[in-house]
Amino acid sequence: MSPAPNHADNNNDAKKVKLDTKNPGAPSRVIHIRNIPNEVTEAEIVHLGIPFGKVTNVLVLKGKNQAFLEMSDEVAATTMVNYFTNCTAQLRGRAVYVQFSNHKELKTDQNHSNANPSAQAALQAAQALVNQTDTQGGPNTVLRVIVEHMIYPVTLDVLYQIFSRVGKVLKIVTFTKNNTFQALIQYPDVVTAQAAKMTLDGQNIYNACCTLRIEYSKLSNLNVKYNNDKSRDYTNPNLPTGDPALDSALAIGGMPFTGMPLAGVTPTAAALGAAGIRLPGQPSPNCVLLVSNLNEEMVTPDALFTLFGVYGDVLRVKILFNKKDNALVQMSEPHQTQLAISHLDKMKTWGKQIRVTLSKHQTVQLPKEGQPDAGLTKDYTNSPLHRFKKPGSKNYQNIYPPSATLHLSNIPPTVDEEQIKDAFTHAGASVKAFKFFPKDRKMALIQLGSVEEAIAALIKMHNFQLSDSSHLRVSFSKSTI
Repeated sequence: MSPAPNHADNNNDAKKVKLDTKNPGAPSRVIHIRNIPNEVTEAEIVHLGIPFGKVTNVLVLKGKNQAFLEMSDEVAATTMVNYFTNCTAQLRGRAVYVQFSNHKELKTDQNHSNANPSAQAALQAAQALVNQTDTQGGPNTVLRVIVEHMIYPVTLDVLYQIFSRVGKVLKIVTFTKNNTFQALIQYPDVVTAQAAKMTLDGQNIYNACCTLRIEYSKLSNLNVKYNNDKSRDYTNPNLPTGDPALDSALAIGGMPFTGMPLAGVTPTAAALGAAGIRLPGQPSPNCVLLVSNLNEEMVTPDALFTLFGVYGDVLRVKILFNKKDNALVQMSEPHQTQLAISHLDKMKTWGKQIRVTLSKHQTVQLPKEGQPDAGLTKDYTNSPLHRFKKPGSKNYQNIYPPSATLHLSNIPPTVDEEQIKDAFTHAGASVKAFKFFPKDRKMALIQLGSVEEAIAALIKMHNFQLSDSSHLRVSFSKSTI
């Protein structure tokens, strides 16, 4: 669910809602929810109400950290308020306060609330659910989860931590298919499964990587034979592990298998990780790369910024003063260093096979005032050219190893194929083929003589000025022409 647009004038929002008032504190089918986190979506507000009955309207006042939820009748609303009087409601880890509103119904303008697409989608999903809530197990209680861009290991226990935040998890089975880590997760009912799908789909387990893609599985029940680090039935702790030595040891001790310790991940880190949060006090993994065997004649901080910028946001670059074929490159996230190592180590660049490894340095130091540096150290923290600044940027889905074919975008309508080919030839590349995207002429593929040529061309041509207002964007392509 995409969050509703953030309205600048929230007082205005409140005026747009035509509210029929009655005695404060008396039961009402409209519920007032306070202290909500800024980024909460309509779907999450609707979810608070789903277990108690039919939700008929929703309004989120972003700047005021408040929301209104309208139930189909006072009985459902009363059940909800009573329930949350005895146990605290939570949204994204923050306690929220649930009480009757002093309005008896929520009427919203056509241009507001349930006219906005995210509110509409949330209400439709809620409606679909209410029609199925009598199912225990059965269709749509099992989710299929795919973890994309899995740069750090994700374990069954990490998934359990994250998916239990939505509701009780009954069973999990994990497996690898087509080189992707996947899991099947079973909830007791369709409401909880729907809530998990709506709140977790598209979230990152760790900062900007390990993205969850969630859909319904065709299975209506998971048949778990073993409790081990690949599968777990939380309703039957006495299942064997499938490891004869471990099973006999557990049998002697009379102990059920409760799970493997998390490899280097504390439970809170795993759970908070779902929101892409790195915890204070956790060791910050290294973000600095050592790049060696560079061509001294060709290398510049800007060239390394552009090349390594394909795999993450480069904050600083330092070419070593006494050893100019070595450089330090500081990325903004540890997983970006891993991407750069896996894609650029041993790549032939400017005639030499470069080496890319983790550096022992935690940061790249800037030269002190007045210290001679000859322009070998540069800070790019505020560069407008970072590709991954926006959380969840589409660029994360288009990271490929260096290839002879480059993907070009941001081509203005005034520039034709010949001009682009000329610019690349002028930059020293031999153009073998060129093709505009049939549906979008702002993008094209250009095939060069070799991967090494393409690396040099990307360094020279990314951000190349094609017209007064257009700069070319260049990345490696997975396609060929």
